[in-house]
Amino acid sequence: MTVGEVAAQVEADEALVSRKLISVVIPAYNESDCVDELARRLQGVMAGELQYDFEIIVVENGSTDDTWAKLRRINEDDSRFKILQLARNFRMDGGLTAGLAHATGDAAVVMTADLQDPPELIPTFLRKWEDGYENVYMVVSERQGTGPLRTFNSKAFYWLAGKLTDGAIPRNASDFRLVDREVYRTVNGMQERNRFIRGLFAWVGYRSIGVAHERPPRFGGESKAHSLKVLDLAFKGIFAHSYVPLRMITVTGIGVSFLSLLLLVVLSVRFVVAGVPFNGFGTLIGFILLLFGILFTMIGIVSEYVGLIYEEVKQRPNYIVRHRVGL
Repeated sequence: MTVGEVAAQVEADEALVSRKLISVVIPAYNESDCVDELARRLQGVMAGELQYDFEIIVVENGSTDDTWAKLRRINEDDSRFKILQLARNFRMDGGLTAGLAHATGDAAVVMTADLQDPPELIPTFLRKWEDGYENVYMVVSERQGTGPLRTFNSKAFYWLAGKLTDGAIPRNASDFRLVDREVYRTVNGMQERNRFIRGLFAWVGYRSIGVAHERPPRFGGESKAHSLKVLDLAFKGIFAHSYVPLRMITVTGIGVSFLSLLLLVVLSVRFVVAGVPFNGFGTLIGFILLLFGILFTMIGIVSEYVGLIYEEVKQRPNYIVRHRVGL
């Protein structure tokens, strides 16, 4: 080989060694109808980003269909796809926690397996990351294939979460995002059990930017985001990232006490002037029931926080790994 050929070979080897690795973390629960198309589209994205190496970590989250078998076949055809099978379903945030704990990339992309997070948006995330942003997330500009109740729940959650957390959780921010290694390792170091990954990424800060994009309907299968589960996740996310509901108890107690004192003064004056006023028995009963309603609401809020504390005290793991393939 000539000196020039040797130099060119050395440069090529150095470029190969210096290529950055992107980890893509994808929880999958009963996504048999989606995983093959997901793999095909991710392979298309990887083919267009030759300056990067990729590892795709699919977290099989306790599926009851043949998702596991299909993922094994995908791994046999393409070793970049690695599989983490959990012992049972640990929900979305448990799956993301497990995947991020096994990620080794210079950056990590987190997304869902139902293709409502379009893989074709990953190159846009990469360009933003190259510009210096450390947390690049999708902002849902419009939701397709979503019923009115689910849409209302999402809007109500983001509005309430924004108010109670002083805007810490951006409106319509998705879990679909690219985060720098420093960001996801910081989140990995947080050992709390009540994990709301979207809120944790917002809490840690770093240089962040949203990318507006329309969320398409599911490619196949059935949605697991049922209203009750979504509401449970929403309440957990709010209570885990805000003390405002607890402060509302104090404010309400002070307000009701002030009104009661004012009412006592008014009734005392009326007693002196006009005698005992006992008209309106129904009003009195209604007022008593209102106070009981406020009281039980306060107890309910406190019980939610006690429940979160109970989960933290037990110190159970956020996930349990059953099998690793390629990891």
